[in-house]
Amino acid sequence: MTRSLSFRRALLGASALGLAALAGSVPASAAAQMASAPLAKPDAPTAKLEKVMSFDRQVTGVAVSEDGRVFVNFPRWYEDSPVSVAEIKGGKLVPYPDAEWNSYRDADPKDPGTHFVCVQAETADGHGHLWVIDPAAPATGFIVPGGPKLVEIDLKTDKVINSYRFGGDVAPQGSYLNDIRVSADGRWVYMTDSGAQGALVVLDTESGKARRVLDGATSTQVDKSVAVVVNGKELRRADGSGVQFAADSISLDPKGEYVYFQPVTAKALYRIPTAALQDASLTPDQMSAKVETVSASEPNDGLWQDKSGKLYFTAVQKNAVETQEPGAKERHTLVKDPRLVWPDTFAEGPNAELYVTNSAISNEPQFNPKGWTERTFNLWKIVPAKKGEIAGNPAFDK
Repeated sequence: MTRSLSFRRALLGASALGLAALAGSVPASAAAQMASAPLAKPDAPTAKLEKVMSFDRQVTGVAVSEDGRVFVNFPRWYEDSPVSVAEIKGGKLVPYPDAEWNSYRDADPKDPGTHFVCVQAETADGHGHLWVIDPAAPATGFIVPGGPKLVEIDLKTDKVINSYRFGGDVAPQGSYLNDIRVSADGRWVYMTDSGAQGALVVLDTESGKARRVLDGATSTQVDKSVAVVVNGKELRRADGSGVQFAADSISLDPKGEYVYFQPVTAKALYRIPTAALQDASLTPDQMSAKVETVSASEPNDGLWQDKSGKLYFTAVQKNAVETQEPGAKERHTLVKDPRLVWPDTFAEGPNAELYVTNSAISNEPQFNPKGWTERTFNLWKIVPAKKGEIAGNPAFDK
């Protein structure tokens, strides 16, 4: 790409705040204990990876519909892309919902309000709709005016039925809308902003109005004391700065009562009642006071919650996916595999099978002065391992 390759979700120097700076955070002593406490038991993986598809460019989001249709997306971070959102059909990528929505190019920038500019994620709501979040910030740099939006697609007709456009009050320059979860009735949509100043975004689809909440609050900000180490190497850019991704991962509990979230670089997993997020009368301080600390955490990119309330984390430092039972504090290894290079985003299939992408962020030129160390971008399905199988065995691809 011709644009400057400013590092993903780390724009304009996100401010670092302590874990106890705002109401609803844990005391400093408790935060210190959490930071030093082991999160995952040294247990053996119970599942393995099954490759669904490999890609020649970075993939981030994945969504699976209630009838098993699989969708992926490719953000414009380091290069232009011939497709932003695609359905996987017969082992091939088919532009979705059509070629026109995917026809925006850096050299041919069409109307950013009616075309995908730089899609970060999508999710299927289980009720026949696919929701696509477009922060419209190629190279995670300058936001294309009129581009930030949430697009709702009817999976029966494969047509866009709603496009919620966000102005500077919701998606200001320096923001990067990241991931989404939708309430069971489709009225409320919750999004993370992992850009310069982390926040959550709440959309009421009934009124069409969206609001930034927890904007600049401790729970949504980068903790600069957290270093991300992958394969023994601390990830640093040329200017010496480390990974700085603000509010990123998000999940909605099965009853729709809590939104769980955290920055990638954080020492805690947080949650907030959806009732609070829906209450536009709350002041920023009142909203922050509603935030609860769930448990200690470490660098994670993706977050998922199944119907039982079990949490799943993409443990980017470990090439692994970990789980945490409802009410528990410790985590267990579900799958660990060296091919899972920066596990990114989850989706759940109709039979409770879990999918995960790997975006290989740790291999990016931003962290490697000689350029890409390896371009390994895949979509995986996580399947139970048989007794005696060892994660990382190439036979798992069969």
